[in-house]
Amino acid sequence: MNGFFGDEDALLFEINLIASDGLEIPVDAMLDTGFSYFLAIDEQDLDALGWSYIDQQIMRTARGDIRFEIYVGKVNFGGQEYDIPVHVGKGLSEVLLGRQWLTNRRLVVDINKNELTLE
Repeated sequence: MNGFFGDEDALLFEINLIASDGLEIPVDAMLDTGFSYFLAIDEQDLDALGWSYIDQQIMRTARGDIRFEIYVGKVNFGGQEYDIPVHVGKGLSEVLLGRQWLTNRRLVVDINKNELTLE
């Protein structure tokens, strides 16, 4: 899956969030290697998706300890659909992809060659 570089060389990939009614919403998600899980979104983005709440978790972030609600979400990532736990918090400026995506994929980053892929 090809990605692209954003502001300050942020690592971005286009994914589709899949609402409970099947509607696919394309978003640019930033790969954040400091985030341990699959996906994090802002609570404002949740309303249109209709995903089911399952739990909550306190996580240590750069802004301190933050409570995240966890929902079961569906995404289309690289042409494949995944049902994953999604962390939902307040004030997230980006949709975040976490390190869990790297457990079975190889990340290639070469800024000089403008190459960004998750294989």
